[in-house]
Amino acid sequence: MDSSVSHIKVMRSQLGRARGLGAGGSGTEHWWAERVSAATLLPLSAWFVIQIFRLKGASHDTVVKWGGKPVNATMLTALIITTFHHAGVGLQVIVDDYVHGKLHKPTRILVKAATALIGLLGVFSVIKLVISGVSRKS
Repeated sequence: MDSSVSHIKVMRSQLGRARGLGAGGSGTEHWWAERVSAATLLPLSAWFVIQIFRLKGASHDTVVKWGGKPVNATMLTALIITTFHHAGVGLQVIVDDYVHGKLHKPTRILVKAATALIGLLGVFSVIKLVISGVSRKS
């Protein structure tokens, strides 16, 4: 056997290998987070698409009234939170795979902050929709 092949360095520590963690240290937990959020998005997205078709051609007041209902507001909020969590987890994988050196950590922080901020904006939009729906009832 070639002596250069026997000196290949292993990127993971022995403990990391025993725990099943990859170089990023997230292992199966990260994998499960992606799968669970994707599975959760299936029914939520289907519900949303059906609702959009039902509301096709509806007036603004009708849409506000629909969005002000607790079940619809809860489903919209769950869809937004799950979507941006899933996007954040997926983008983190891309950053971990393709961004190296000094830019890695700032890029990870930027991705987390951006997905959290945009998701928060979506949740506040639902809250505004609910408040608008309540104020129109009175």
